[in-house]
Amino acid sequence: MATNRTFTMIKPDAVKNGHTGAILNDIIKGGFKIVAMKYTSLTKETAGAFYAVHKERGFYGELVDFMSSGPIVAAILEKDNAVEDFRKLIGATDPKKAEVGTIRNKYAESIEANAVHGSDSDENAEIEGNFYFSALERF
Repeated sequence: MATNRTFTMIKPDAVKNGHTGAILNDIIKGGFKIVAMKYTSLTKETAGAFYAVHKERGFYGELVDFMSSGPIVAAILEKDNAVEDFRKLIGATDPKKAEVGTIRNKYAESIEANAVHGSDSDENAEIEGNFYFSALERF
């Protein structure tokens, strides 16, 4: 059963390239309400903990290095069918395969530097949101 919340991060490449405001605007225009948000950075340790599910994969080290390379914007978003609708809004992981008008199509540099993270399930949205935000930081 779908929930009404999902988690996202605007990744270091998009923040560095000045796309934060445009991405947030696309999210709001997509019908999402921001219920928690913070501008922060990850250490290699926190990035490693967040992406621990990928620890055995070949790209894990590069992912940790990339995600700790600069500031990010983390947010919890609310909308009916949030996870599925947000995945549609951001587009395919590979921006070359992302539909025209999606966030990754417009702002991503590559499959590795793909501008934004979006939870892939309701369960992961809750886990990821809890990683970044306490109950006091949600509205």
